Amino acid sequence: MMDYAAMFLFFGVVAGGLHWAGVATVATQSSWVLLVSGIVLLVIHGMTRRIIPAP
Repeated sequence: MMDYAAMFLFFGVVAGGLHWAGVATVATQSSWVLLVSGIVLLVIHGMTRRIIPAP
């Protein structure tokens, strides 16, 4: 998930540099949402410490 956040952030920065305001806004907001949801999932995983058995 963090990979996708970094990818969208990169696209947002490039689009912002090219003055594509709509694309830059969508990409940057998408990266922010993915980053925050990834951090929330990481915190939940750290608090529960539940281990999923391998198949």
